Amino acid sequence: MATVRSPRGRSAASRTEHASEVVAVREGGALDVVVVADTHSQAHPNARPLIERLAPDLILHAGDIGDVAVLDPLREVAPLLAVRGNIDGRAPGFVDSMDIDFVRDGRSLLKVLLTHIAVYGPKLRAEVVRLAAARSARVVLCGHSHVPFLGRDKGLVMFNPGSIGPRRFQLPITFGVLSIRPEGVSLRHVSCETGETWLP
Repeated sequence: MATVRSPRGRSAASRTEHASEVVAVREGGALDVVVVADTHSQAHPNARPLIERLAPDLILHAGDIGDVAVLDPLREVAPLLAVRGNIDGRAPGFVDSMDIDFVRDGRSLLKVLLTHIAVYGPKLRAEVVRLAAARSARVVLCGHSHVPFLGRDKGLVMFNPGSIGPRRFQLPITFGVLSIRPEGVSLRHVSCETGETWLP
């Protein structure tokens, strides 16, 4: 399991719009993170067993949680960090955005920005680019559209895991996996319906 710690001096999440977290990567430099979004109070029944099978070190939720009880089964699998989405109102205990620094031996391996709404079409929104730059993030993780997506814009990697909640239109039901290894970082989507890697 990952060790998650909040930097000293951070205000309580229920009173802030942005938070910073530090995640310690185990010796050897390997860490697996599951990224989910848009549960809308009802995760797909296959989501937890599939995530559990991957034995992630950490789970990140990119907003539109709905009933917060939907997070409980995920928290039983791994430590969880979440931001609120546009349906979550001013949900106490959650922030609008979060930067997460993955470190090993005091050295940053990767910093990501977790937020709900980040893109307009295939492009990052200007305010998200500014926030990512201010926080030295190289990857933006987001939700909102329910569309699984991996791309690059303005020097940043952007990744939407898709939705593990109720189906919207004919979109797939997917989550994401971010893997940190000594040789680099990879991102992929997993289908909740097949359990296999999802490709467009």
